[in-house]
Amino acid sequence: MSERTGQTVGDTRALSGQLLQDITGAMRAPEQTRTRALDRHANAHDASHFLLIPQAVAVPENAAEVAKLMVVSAARGLPLTLRSGGTSLSGQAVSGGLLVDVRKNFRAIDVLDGGARVRVQPGVTVRDLNARLLRYGRKFGPDPASEAACTIGGVVANNSSGMACGTTDNAYRTLESLTLVLPSGTVIDTAAPDASARLRSLEPELFAGLGELAERVRNNPASRAAIERQFAMKNTMGYGLNSLLDFEDPVDILAHLLVGSEGTLGFVAEAVFRTVPRLAHATSGLLVFKDLQAANTALPALVDSGAATVELMDALALRVGQGLSQVPGVVRDLKVHNHAALLVEYQSGNAAELADLNAAAVVLAGTLGLQSPAEFSSDSTVRAELWHLRKGLYTSVAGARPPGTTALLEDVVVPVPALARTCLELNTLFTKYRYENSVIFGHAKDGNIHFMLTDRFASQDELDRYEAFTEDMVDVVLAEGGSLKAEHGTGRVMAPFVRRQYGDELYEVMRRIKALCDPAGMLNPGVILDDDVKAHLRHIKMAPPEVDPEVDRCVSCGYCEPVCPSKNLTLTPRQRIVTLRDMAAARRDGDVALADALAADYDYAGVDTCAVDGMCQTACPVDINTGTLVKHLRTEAAGTVENAVWGAAAKHWGSVTQGAGLALGVAAKVPAAVVLPVNKLGRKVLGEDTLPLYSAELPAGGKARRRPAPAGGAAAVYFPACVNVMFGPAEAGTAGVQASFEQLCAAAGVELLVPEGIDSACCGTPWSSKGMAAGLTGMHQRTLKLLRAATRDGELEIICDASSCTEGLLHTLESEVLAPGQKPLRVVDAVAFTAERLLPLLGEGWARLDSLALHPTCSSVRLGLNAALTQVAGAVAESVQVPDGWGCCGFAGDRGMLHPELTASATAAQAADVVAMDATAHASCNRTCELGMSRATGENYRHVVEILADAVAVHAGRK
Repeated sequence: MSERTGQTVGDTRALSGQLLQDITGAMRAPEQTRTRALDRHANAHDASHFLLIPQAVAVPENAAEVAKLMVVSAARGLPLTLRSGGTSLSGQAVSGGLLVDVRKNFRAIDVLDGGARVRVQPGVTVRDLNARLLRYGRKFGPDPASEAACTIGGVVANNSSGMACGTTDNAYRTLESLTLVLPSGTVIDTAAPDASARLRSLEPELFAGLGELAERVRNNPASRAAIERQFAMKNTMGYGLNSLLDFEDPVDILAHLLVGSEGTLGFVAEAVFRTVPRLAHATSGLLVFKDLQAANTALPALVDSGAATVELMDALALRVGQGLSQVPGVVRDLKVHNHAALLVEYQSGNAAELADLNAAAVVLAGTLGLQSPAEFSSDSTVRAELWHLRKGLYTSVAGARPPGTTALLEDVVVPVPALARTCLELNTLFTKYRYENSVIFGHAKDGNIHFMLTDRFASQDELDRYEAFTEDMVDVVLAEGGSLKAEHGTGRVMAPFVRRQYGDELYEVMRRIKALCDPAGMLNPGVILDDDVKAHLRHIKMAPPEVDPEVDRCVSCGYCEPVCPSKNLTLTPRQRIVTLRDMAAARRDGDVALADALAADYDYAGVDTCAVDGMCQTACPVDINTGTLVKHLRTEAAGTVENAVWGAAAKHWGSVTQGAGLALGVAAKVPAAVVLPVNKLGRKVLGEDTLPLYSAELPAGGKARRRPAPAGGAAAVYFPACVNVMFGPAEAGTAGVQASFEQLCAAAGVELLVPEGIDSACCGTPWSSKGMAAGLTGMHQRTLKLLRAATRDGELEIICDASSCTEGLLHTLESEVLAPGQKPLRVVDAVAFTAERLLPLLGEGWARLDSLALHPTCSSVRLGLNAALTQVAGAVAESVQVPDGWGCCGFAGDRGMLHPELTASATAAQAADVVAMDATAHASCNRTCELGMSRATGENYRHVVEILADAVAVHAGRK
């Protein structure tokens, strides 16, 4: 297959021989260099429409190792590409050479001067940085829509901006200093007093050359005027030549040239930024117009009114938005024709000023000829729905693309007065070149819009059509005095057009900058500068094969990766999907060797170490749950014997749970040195994904769940989780969550009914997570029958005391086919029941703990339970702290015992935060998650209800 029409997934060989030894020798440990097919393909894909398979993936630990890798790259002629978040949309994060992961080990944040400044490494996401700055009332200047996944390294590399920051608060303007690594291996901290002298001494040609280039453009009136015009608007096309005008010292020029250089000049190991105030008050509204022309006509008045953001969405964007899980009412109820909308937000530091802005906005909106009355709201839930619509727009639209097509997102900017005309001209081009369903959206306030094309981009006709469209689009934008890239970076997609935008003189200045910094030309070749006028037609990603309906709409945006518990151990959800696709593509193309090589490592990395926690779905704009894919794969892989074993377990669940509890009770009385050898031998014989690994911190088994029926009428049905039978309380002598919850209910005067036959019932999660379909069906039927009888056919609600089991019960209820007129069963978690029903009845007055470290669970997130969890925690502690490094613990039922390395990796960051907190107590709302956190921190995690029950009992004199 030719470069022009793309590439098969396996046409790049892995590094071998002396070159591989050189790369490996540049780092501390051999495992930091990865050449397995699985690693190379898993890391090959970013969010762009380009694909190159690296020859190796390196995971350096520090800037010194990156420097050594660059030296090897330059000396051996091996292209090197730096990768952090991989949300890149213009092809700047893919490589056919050495791909260097500068995310995993570069995640330090150091808040300075009370939040006024921050030192941060490239692997930190924008969201995580803003979470750290929140307590100081500050935020990072750039505000890209992909904040959940995009990293500071990517923001610096692309000079990303976003919805509100414009050209004043972007990375270029807020940068104070940085530590850079040049391809020669030189490391410079530009904040150091001797930084300029050091650069002159170590890189004399670079130092002198930058000074000469600055003089060259300053003394050329045409160049100066062109640069000032180009950078008066958002502009990430080519190198940041404005640095040659804005700074005198070559070290400052170099530092700001690195911003927006897309990894082609050097590596930014860390940077110090001035932060901006976080305006705590905001009001948002979605204004719907009859068409794009009407929306753009209203734009000047909205900008003049002081709007912080004005986001444009065309008709197709609105139609796609109607299919999202969180849909604002104004969009849900709209019959979309040619409509367009502007999402407008006003921000303020105080509530009174915001009220004035809100009132003025409503009056102004009434004069704009809207299709429906404007409603502005400062309610966080309403605003979250509006911004969910906008921030997930790219992936939502791309996810809705026709099967067998690839999504290509472009990013342009024009002067605001030309925006309406440009949108109309683009729509004309869409029609001319037969690009149906092409969506337009973006930052209208800045004249910055994005548009998407979907096609196969595979045949000669399709590529010819795309080439002709691009030529016409370039003419349209440049004729309006705009830039071909506003915030997504030049990448590979616009590299052939840099000369056309800037002219020969400034293009030669850029070529000289590249030659001065990277004489060997090995840093990200083909990105930003490429003299091949057809370079944008090379390496286009072929449409992925369909592998599973749950994930086929994935566009590799990477939003899922930061929340995945296995991200630092094996694969992320994006990587699980793309490697499965590459396996399918290899088999389709007849590359059996590649398919087999990928499959050989996929079971452990893709299936065994997936927590199937569903956290990826909470971050995915198109609601993909990669855990569901993994469950499907486990179902397909489950053998007859394994299915039979789990089927039998479903029939005798009471005996199984009690047996497991008894076994742990016995093990707790025997030295670990006696238990572990036998346990490890069993794992060796039966398989590590079959028999759990015992560890000394595991508690003894718990008590049976059954209880006598209440004397009076029950207010609710209580479904204690069976996991509490297998794993007893964290601390000897404590009651455990079931007894504690029953005590609280008794103190509040609430009668509970534990169903007859409870010992044989389960929510079904063990079978669901393991893909044991037959056993799951049997358990669902038994549990539903039991609950129908206990609730008097749905009259009483059901309470569960483990968040994952509450979620599992909800799935059980979803499997029920209701008879006509039959009431659906209702499930509520014990935490929510305690917050809503028990706390008001219990009164107050008990002594509260000084501090509590709280671990929300993946299920509490998915259930929307965290507000109630925090409320209950606040009832027992003066200070409730959720660690900054919080995430899914990866224990996932028994997964943390089958693969303890998963939990160790998932909890590493959070455990460090917890240790630093030195909290009085530690709590969660799910027994296995408590086990995982106890193992990670050495602290006893208990259910928050247990801690509350202790406090109430002491207050009442019962303890």
